[in-house]
Amino acid sequence: MDSPTVLRRRLGSELRRLRERTGLQAKAAADTLRFSATKISRIESGQTTLKESDVRALLELYGVTDEAELRQFISLTRRSTQRGWWHDYGDALPDWFQTYVGMESDAARIRAYEIELVPGLLQTADYARAIFRISPSAPSADEIERRVKLRIQRQEIFHRADPPSVRTILNEAVLRRPIGGPHVMRDQVLHLIELAEKYDVAIQVLPFTAGTHASMSMAFHILSFADVPGDVVYVEALTSSLYMERESDIAHHELVFARLSESAMSPQDSLSWMQNLATEGYGRGN
Repeated sequence: MDSPTVLRRRLGSELRRLRERTGLQAKAAADTLRFSATKISRIESGQTTLKESDVRALLELYGVTDEAELRQFISLTRRSTQRGWWHDYGDALPDWFQTYVGMESDAARIRAYEIELVPGLLQTADYARAIFRISPSAPSADEIERRVKLRIQRQEIFHRADPPSVRTILNEAVLRRPIGGPHVMRDQVLHLIELAEKYDVAIQVLPFTAGTHASMSMAFHILSFADVPGDVVYVEALTSSLYMERESDIAHHELVFARLSESAMSPQDSLSWMQNLATEGYGRGN
């Protein structure tokens, strides 16, 4: 079953298609319905929960009168307002990150480049716990465990009937930085190897010897979906995130990802490198 996040994106995409078919600019539609331009943008990008009254007003403006089509839109609207499993974690999940978790849960393909951290989807519990413990917000032990549980539950997507294809490029620093100590890092690297061997997960290590590369200061994720048009680029900051859906932005990040992939070790060489790192690179510490 699709997540509410993906249903909102599908609904927004369909509403954008209808608006463009009528020849209306977003601002004109917003002015006619006394919406803000920002509201139309958030509706069409799937970043807000829609009210039935708003959907009916938009459909009327766009000339949709067929009863069957109207029922389909209202049904989609109602399904898109349901709560996803991640909402049960409450304060453990910042509002600005909920959209990403919803998209991730239904993505058909995930491409990620990381500079400092193993992507949350691929982390072990101990690795995640070590990260949360140094948070400036000083979470309690119970809060940390809820965050860890959420992070691990995200990995259930690998057990879907149609698990996603994951392509991850990791700066060598991600695997050299001793987060949680040698034992935690060794287990984390072995976990990455296991994921790559069991699922459609390809990991490439971008070595220090690659020198200057295509994304020196920015990590990013590109998410693609089986039945929702358009990809999404996700960029995370300390207390917020950015979602980009313009074709030019998508094309730029895809080009950067391709160049990073060319500069990185191959997936097979990366697995061998990680196996050697897990065997010899973390010493005998615990």
